Amino acid sequence: MPRRLQGVLPIFHTPFLDNDDIDEASLRREVDWIFAVGADGLGTGMVSELLRLTIDERKKLSELLVTAAAGRGPVFAGVGAESTRQAVELSIAAEKAGCDAVMAVPPMTVRLSAAGLTDYFRALAESVAVPVIVQDASGYVGQAIPLSVYVELLERYGDEKILFKPEASPIGPNLSALRDATGGKAKIYEGSGGILLVDSYRRGIAGTMPGVDLLDGVVALWKCLQRRDDPNSYRLSFPISAIVALQLQAGLDGFLAIEKYLLVQRGLIPSARRRKPYAWDLDAETTAEVDRLFAVLQEALRAERTGM
Repeated sequence: MPRRLQGVLPIFHTPFLDNDDIDEASLRREVDWIFAVGADGLGTGMVSELLRLTIDERKKLSELLVTAAAGRGPVFAGVGAESTRQAVELSIAAEKAGCDAVMAVPPMTVRLSAAGLTDYFRALAESVAVPVIVQDASGYVGQAIPLSVYVELLERYGDEKILFKPEASPIGPNLSALRDATGGKAKIYEGSGGILLVDSYRRGIAGTMPGVDLLDGVVALWKCLQRRDDPNSYRLSFPISAIVALQLQAGLDGFLAIEKYLLVQRGLIPSARRRKPYAWDLDAETTAEVDRLFAVLQEALRAERTGM
């Protein structure tokens, strides 16, 4: 029986060795830290560099993460691909590996009609028994998914089978539109990296899918939101949002560069190596600002823990 997806569900960052192979020792260390700081589960997505992995590596990554998680929480796998056949193959492999759900963006090299998008997600839903998270990552990559597609999929398969991660801008109003169009039945997960978590939480999300780099802050922020602690919510939200704003200026490359830099600073991975090609690197001034904001976040976490 698949584990339920709820709460803080970070998107794993794939660590690489100098020869570009997946660094399995760092992978296990990262997963252990994810659960140690209080995450409810984990999965793979765009910042896992899935589109830069081979099909075999993507399958292997699902297996490695399920093994490393060791039942401590649900694991979901990003399976979006450029053909339905690829996405179905990845979905079946993820389910076989023990994943509790799959998550897919639409193909990026073709702009599908609403009917084409529906057919794509229907093929995934009918290929596996686990839930399918329908992801719109168009805030930074790919095409937007019309609300009508969401509604049709939910009506056809139900709210235990079809889940949603809508990231088209403006995120907040789009979350509310999906919530209202489905009478509150849609289980919605936000993926803003934390910059819009306070607003999204108040719109009724089931969980958040940030990167791992700021995970201790996001877990603490989630708990503050649950207990309606506005002062500490905003104290934590400021440095998280400011760091994510720096990431956003360079799109997916910005997220990857800064997130991996911070994982190195935390001692979770030995190298910020990313798969090539990419178009943006951290410069010294951006790095200095990230360091200053990260220190502010750690101070906010200390204050939240001590009640000061």
